[in-house]
This record gives sequence, structure tokens and C-alpha cells, in this order.
Amino acid sequence: TWKRSSKRETFLGPTFRWQSVQGGIWVRASTTMSETWTTIESDPAVFTELVERMGVKGVQVEELYSLDEDLLQELRPVYGLIFLFKWTNEKLDAKVDKEVGSKVFFASQVINNACATQAILSILMNCPQIDIGEELKSLRDFTAEFPPELKGLSINNCESIRKAHNSFSRPEPYAVEDKNGSNDDDLFHFVSFVPIDGTLYELDGLKEGPVSLGPCSEDDWLQKVCPMIEQRIEKYSKHEIRFNLMAVVKNRKEMLEGEVEHLSMLKRRAESKIERLNGGQSTSMDIDEEAEENLPDSLDALQDKISNIDAQISNCKNRIRMEEEKMSSWREENIRRKHNYIPFLFNFLKVLAEKKQLKPLIEKARQKV
Repeated sequence: TWKRSSKRETFLGPTFRWQSVQGGIWVRASTTMSETWTTIESDPAVFTELVERMGVKGVQVEELYSLDEDLLQELRPVYGLIFLFKWTNEKLDAKVDKEVGSKVFFASQVINNACATQAILSILMNCPQIDIGEELKSLRDFTAEFPPELKGLSINNCESIRKAHNSFSRPEPYAVEDKNGSNDDDLFHFVSFVPIDGTLYELDGLKEGPVSLGPCSEDDWLQKVCPMIEQRIEKYSKHEIRFNLMAVVKNRKEMLEGEVEHLSMLKRRAESKIERLNGGQSTSMDIDEEAEENLPDSLDALQDKISNIDAQISNCKNRIRMEEEKMSSWREENIRRKHNYIPFLFNFLKVLAEKKQLKPLIEKARQKV
């Protein structure tokens, strides 16, 4: 396990964008204020709403507090992992695959603070089983043959993605100049791990291309990537304990509702077979007689089967309620994250000053420092 990095950190990224000039040449140009990207918190509630705002359906993000195999098994299907760590200017042995072509959607990070959104896009754009919506699908198709730098520029120029990202910006009481991070700054960075066409990749927008981590399958890629992440954590754990790991998974409520529907169908089949064994006529119109053959022939065994199914349905419904409560709590958290508390605080201090209570409180606070 590891300590979660809960505050908003300074996320790493260059301070340039790419601009087209005559002759098809692309050059670096400064990013304008209208194109700036805010820092966003590394939190599953934030990331889940972010993907929803980008038009993605049937997906949510879950935080992982450990790499326990049973926990990962419970979350399946897992489409990809997002890893947040304190960035250091240290060269790691990595096999960059520059020949993947359009098979892998890989975009260079060409803008500050966009690594969070870019990390999740690296997973969404590389998982054909995810419904990413028409806009992201159009972006993926349009940029399929682009080099990584132009893919990164296309993300920067996508108004809907930037708007979704910046919807989590907080009102700041002071205007702070943007600056490049120094060695003393807390520079944090997001990378993604995702299986693509039989190969496990690390997608890091600050690298030249996708890093191939070896062959894998949809069934074993988590077992292969977990030791790699643990090794990365162990490497830095002597000096840094702030790590965050999130999984992009299928919407849990939708999965549980599908499970309830499947169990209800099995129950109807068992009830139909009981009617038939008792000499009655089945009233269900959707019963597969061939499927009934897989059920026990004993009435007692069938009743036990129905009782077991009822218990499973009850468990699923309880979990659905828990998911609904969690999502409701996440929505409240996100509203509070975005709310502008500055007018309230200003007026609160103003009232304290008018009642001559502000100065004594300031003095009292100074004595405690």
C-alpha cells in the first residue's frame, strides 16, 4: 500500500505548443492564456466525471490502494491503469516502440498540466470495447496517421476536451505567474498502462513513443504490470511515498444490473422447470427448454437453486445501492471542488472585522504559531 497524494500538485509538462507555418513545417510557439489547462486533483470522482463530460459511456474510474489480486479480479474488466508519481529527471531503461504506427494512439504532451487528461485519453482511445462517443471517435480517426506531436496539438486544440478538463478549475484569490518547475518543486506526472493488440504498453506523453513492456493477453496483463508498478514504487519509496494508482473499469452499476437480469432469467427457468415437474404448464414465454436441461431434476435441488439465486440477486441489489450512494457522494464532492468560496470567506472576515473580533483572532492565531 502507499500514501495517496491528495492535494493538487504541479503536474509536469512543457510550456510550448506546435504551430503550422508555410511549407508544412511545425514550430514551437507559446501557449496563450485562453489555451491554458488547470491542474486537477488525482481522484476517482474527478476522473469519472471527466470521462462523462468527454462523452464516454459505460466507464468509471476506481482508486486502488493496493495491487491485491483479489481486488483487481473483482474490478474486472479493467481497461487500463493510471499511475501518478513524483517525476524525477532520471533516465529509465525503456524500449520505445516507434514503429507501432496507427495501431497505438500515442500523443506527446505539448501543454502544461494536461497529463491527467492525456493519461486517461491514452486508455480510452486504445480500447475499442469502450464507447468513447462521436467526438472522441472523430478525433481518433482524424489523427490516426498523425505523428505524436500533432496528436498532442490536436488534443490541445479540442475545445470540448479542454473545457471538460478545465471544468475542475478552482477560483484562486491570487493571480500566480506560470513558471517552469525547478528541482525543488513537487512535479508529479501521470502515465498509463494498457494492453493493446497482445502487447502491454506504458504510454507516457513525455517520452518519444509507446514503451513496449512485452507480450500479454486480456487475461494476464494485470498480473504482468503489477510487479512493474511495485518495482517503480519501491525504487522511489526511500524518498517519496506519494503515489496514486487508478483503474479505468466498466461502469459497476451497469454490470450489476446486467447480473441481476441474468440471475432473474435463471430463476424464471428454474421456476418453469418446477411447474413442468409438477405436471403444470409453464406460463413463461421466454424459457429456453434446452437451457432447462442444465438445471437439476430434483424439486428440492431446484428450490435450493432458487434460494441461492435470490441471495445473489439481493447481494447485487445491495451493491447497486452502494454504487448509487458512492456516485451521489462523488457528485457532491465535485460540486464542492468547483464552488467559489471566496465571496463567502471575504464577507465572513468583513463581518468579524465589523464586530471587532477579527484582530483578536489573528493575535490568538499568531501566539499558537
